[in-house]
Amino acid sequence: MTSMALGFFVDWDGNARSTLDPGGGYSCEADPVARYVAIVTRSGAVMHEATFFKTLADIKKSGINARLVPGSHPWGKPEDGF
Repeated sequence: MTSMALGFFVDWDGNARSTLDPGGGYSCEADPVARYVAIVTRSGAVMHEATFFKTLADIKKSGINARLVPGSHPWGKPEDGF
């Protein structure tokens, strides 16, 4: 897996995020060929898996309407325990 593949994924709240800046102190391990992204904690635990999209247009083409959020945008909501 490549950890520095530029692309995008959709988080569990339906937001689009960059694989290079997923936020929350997480990092991404992305495999563009398999179209797979693992979002991992600092200790290496996988906390989310997603589909790899090369561009934001590819997300839209797949029928997903997701807005791009910066890494500073929080993961989850307070009511979800985050």
